[in-house]
Amino acid sequence: MKRKLIAAIGVAGMLVSIAACGSDDSDDKKAGADGFKGETLTLWAMDGSTPEGWTKDVKAAFEKKTGAKLKLEVQQWNGIQQKLTTALSEENPPDVFEIGNTQTAAYAKTGGLAELSDLKEGLGADWTESINKSSVVDGKQYAAPWFVLNRVVIYNKKVWADAGIKETPKTRAEFLKDLKTIGSKTEAEPIYLPGQNWYHFVGLTIGEGAELVKKDGDKYVSNLADPKVAKAMKTYKQFADLSKAPKNKDEATPQQAEVFAKGKTGAFIGMSWEAATAIKANPKIEKDIGYFTIPGATAAKPEGVFLGGSNLAVAATSKKQDLAKEFLKIALSDKFEGALAKESGVIPNKKALEAQLKGNAAAEAAAPATAGGGTTPLIPEWAAVENPPNPIKNYMTAVLNGKSNDEAAKQVEGEFNKRLSQKQ
Repeated sequence: MKRKLIAAIGVAGMLVSIAACGSDDSDDKKAGADGFKGETLTLWAMDGSTPEGWTKDVKAAFEKKTGAKLKLEVQQWNGIQQKLTTALSEENPPDVFEIGNTQTAAYAKTGGLAELSDLKEGLGADWTESINKSSVVDGKQYAAPWFVLNRVVIYNKKVWADAGIKETPKTRAEFLKDLKTIGSKTEAEPIYLPGQNWYHFVGLTIGEGAELVKKDGDKYVSNLADPKVAKAMKTYKQFADLSKAPKNKDEATPQQAEVFAKGKTGAFIGMSWEAATAIKANPKIEKDIGYFTIPGATAAKPEGVFLGGSNLAVAATSKKQDLAKEFLKIALSDKFEGALAKESGVIPNKKALEAQLKGNAAAEAAAPATAGGGTTPLIPEWAAVENPPNPIKNYMTAVLNGKSNDEAAKQVEGEFNKRLSQKQ
């Protein structure tokens, strides 16, 4: 998961940076007070993922139960893939580490992750399927789902009230109708939706049951010409046509939250933390900010969303496999998974724990779409696709500029397939 997805949740990481050491686990060692006395477990977690209260309590519980020490080393997302790849090839890798959900398959296929199927049977019987999917590779559990975030509609209550709209929409058709009402009854731009907000587009494809790639023999190729992808892009265009945003830019160019902060936009589709960006740019807008779930075709099912998040994995070469699993049992227990959701506002790995989000308006708006969410293709070959210039972004701009879906798909097909064929 890209750090920009969770950077402004407002939680602080706890940093302790001392190299880990310890003896091999003996075959007969069992968890319990002092069961691992003298050992040290090294955890790599990303900056912003481990809030202070959660970290303190998990550390205390782990050390009390096992007798071992927990050493947390906070990492930065920039350059983490190369750093982790190197670490996993060395003699003393981090025992447990946070890994982006879309990165998990690549590390599993190269043999870097320990299998955790036994952990899934006990601890993860009720993990949310859409969240756990990224941890499963070739039918085996290679990580444990930790948390996800997804996009919501962030709207200006004053603009909607000025347009005479009293309730938030429950269906896609109602959403479009409300935006058109804003356009006709106010001076505000109904929605700010740039042409290349591609993670939102990915969510729409997930909602349509579409796949962005398909198998052609023993390789993956573009599937943008699929009618289901075209249907998702048609939905995107319906909303983008109500926006004055550039068709050839993404949500960061300019920052859409800063555009929204000017108070002349009805809504935008973004991560919950983007509201903080808007407030920083214009503190007066805070009182007017509201959130709602992105409406789907029917009121019963929200729009598809991209689930950006993190898993926890154990290094295949760690000499502390049993101790690592004891840590996961504690960190991912209902008690601490719920505490993480409450403190950070992230979506927990079990639906039953979503009650911990109560009172967090943004998180409450994001949670209903989680079950129907998903990710980009969980294949190692996908990584190269996202490098700029992203061919999917160019495809989106082409459609918005009048090309048919087939024409736009054909236009980027060569580059898309070239990237999918690159060796990892």
